[in-house]
Amino acid sequence: MQTQPASTPASTSTSTSASAPASAPVSAPAAASAPFRALVPGIAGMALVGSSVTVSRALVGAPLFATQAVRYVAAALLLFGLARAARVTILWPRGREWLWLAGIAAAGLVLFNVAVVRGVAHAEPAVIAVAVASVPILLGLLGPLLEGRRPSRRVLLAAPVVVAGAVLVEGTGRTDAAGVAWAALALGCEAAFTLLAVPVLRRHGAWGVSVHAVWLGALMLVGLAVAFERPAGLWSLGRAQWAAAGYLAVMVTAVAFLLWYRTVAAVGAGRAGLLTGIAPLAAAGAGVLTGSGVPGPAVWLGLLVVIAGLAAGLRPDRAPRAAARAEGPAPDVPSAPRPQEPTG
Repeated sequence: MQTQPASTPASTSTSTSASAPASAPVSAPAAASAPFRALVPGIAGMALVGSSVTVSRALVGAPLFATQAVRYVAAALLLFGLARAARVTILWPRGREWLWLAGIAAAGLVLFNVAVVRGVAHAEPAVIAVAVASVPILLGLLGPLLEGRRPSRRVLLAAPVVVAGAVLVEGTGRTDAAGVAWAALALGCEAAFTLLAVPVLRRHGAWGVSVHAVWLGALMLVGLAVAFERPAGLWSLGRAQWAAAGYLAVMVTAVAFLLWYRTVAAVGAGRAGLLTGIAPLAAAGAGVLTGSGVPGPAVWLGLLVVIAGLAAGLRPDRAPRAAARAEGPAPDVPSAPRPQEPTG
């Protein structure tokens, strides 16, 4: 994540404070050799996303669009406030950037929530979870192509392992044809949340992409709530439901978005995609903490499989040494002639 993307003379920003330059697109050697600390924000972000499964149960009876609108409006205000406090410049989108950012909001935020809610009406939650857990394969294939490089063979081999472990953790369930369609849509939306950010991360950084995606999504959800729901139903929410909405707004939206896009900018979409396997593990752990019981053998086996896949796919390459071998030894530089000693 570029916490302080640079502004250009022709651009307009929401802040006039100084900022650091935005980084260039991650190259293949840089992505493969990025240190573990570059993955830590993504790991934390996916852990927060996984915890949202347990927290969201409190909102089952709440108005869908209205509750989500409150969540994203609060998250947008929080992100704006944090950006100003941190003196981070948020650039105003221009040209096609509006399409990419609106796509993140429409597909990755609004449509994803619709797909999940409508999907569980036709399928057991595990079906939707398994579909979403397959996102590392899509990100491993399409992410590097959007970044202008070839997919990593290591990531492509590790992605199915991570997916298999996630399936073991989530389990399987019954569904019908409509449930399969909603699950496929949820998978596509989850992948779009990362892939559509790749073209705009260079200029806007994690802060800019998070801020613009969230406020655009908030506007869309407000419109949907007014058109299809009775927002007055929000007054019937209890303290537990408001607390759940607050947690989703602060930790799962504002904080998790920043952490996730920071890792995508640092290591690339393909390699970061493997970290989505952490979300079901975090969901299982949150279930234990809230009294759902100790997981069964399949969950523990899935945990080991996910860890094995992450270890195989995220192991950094020794890019500098490999590049040095590829380039060969440095050419000999002729030394300056020694002065001749006088004779006589």
